[in-house]
Amino acid sequence: MNKKSLLRGMAAVTTLLALALAGPAPASEDPIRIGAFVSATGPASFLGDPELKTLEMYVERINEAGGVLGRPLQLIHYDDGGSASEARNFANRLLRRDRVDVLIGGSTTGTTMAAVPLAERARTPMISMAGALTIVEPVRPWVFKTPQSDRMAAERVLSDMQARGITRIGLISGTDGFGRSGREQTLEVVEQFGIQVVADQTYGPQDTDMTSQLTRIRNTEGVEAVFNFGFGQGPAIVTRNYAHLGIDLPLYQSHGVASDRFLDLAGPAAEGVRLPASALLVPDALPDDDPQKPVVQGYKEAYEERWNTSVSTFGGYAYDALHLAVHAIEQAGSTDPEAIREALESIQDFVGVTGVFNMTPEDHNGLEPESFRLLEVRDGRWALID
Repeated sequence: MNKKSLLRGMAAVTTLLALALAGPAPASEDPIRIGAFVSATGPASFLGDPELKTLEMYVERINEAGGVLGRPLQLIHYDDGGSASEARNFANRLLRRDRVDVLIGGSTTGTTMAAVPLAERARTPMISMAGALTIVEPVRPWVFKTPQSDRMAAERVLSDMQARGITRIGLISGTDGFGRSGREQTLEVVEQFGIQVVADQTYGPQDTDMTSQLTRIRNTEGVEAVFNFGFGQGPAIVTRNYAHLGIDLPLYQSHGVASDRFLDLAGPAAEGVRLPASALLVPDALPDDDPQKPVVQGYKEAYEERWNTSVSTFGGYAYDALHLAVHAIEQAGSTDPEAIREALESIQDFVGVTGVFNMTPEDHNGLEPESFRLLEVRDGRWALID
């Protein structure tokens, strides 16, 4: 062996020895991967756009503060456009190719349910930002969600109707996954409040006029109030048609329209409308001893300063999903999926934007109907009435 070959061999041995002594790369260089699929564009963009903005903003903030377990967060996200098939494809990509540690999504019930079997099969914790009760009931070991359920929304509305002495109502709902589930839950619990549904109408996601459905409700004998369960532009159209028909009865909406966008779409016709919503829409109206007040005020200020647009309830669902995931990872002390899952369903007294979460193995939502604040539109603004 010549001198040059000997030197090269010695250098190689020295390099290998140095690498062996150094051990693996520092954990801080290995990011914790947060996968998200949201409806940032398309008919549900009013949900997905603020959700994505919230996730991006708080991943940046968490990393600036040192990350989680000494490691940075990496947000890997895709826009499903509100399509269940696209949501399924992206969830599969996040789980198989991107190998995320936690999955956040979807924005709607339909996109969520398309991904649920994949998360279950991959045994990866998934936190949905959609409202339907079917997402977490029956309980699926790997699936959680942050919004209150549609059943809770129905119970909150029906409780207020009961307090006002209303006993006969008209129900109108969308035929999308959210509206359909909301209708089913309302019909299931309505009799518990001594209330009878005497008119039951539906409308499609693409319908642009609900005058005929509302006319049938108005012409039904004994109707004392109307409850609409839907999201997107449908509820705003219902509200405008309602005012145009001059129906002089209380009108309730669901939490599916709990954002300033509804006020913009419905305009003056929304005056007097009541609905259950997050405290986020009325943070300054909360008493100083309310544990949620500093959380919702802080989120509202940060979001509006960063994005120069009004905060929405839906972005709050993303705030809670991310922070619940981070809290669980910290409690688990690792990114082991089973440890994260167990930590998630053990979370107690976690103050979020949507409410105070108390998860259990039997409850993967962790919220009570009382976490809803009952609001009314007054002078074109949200007003707290309880």
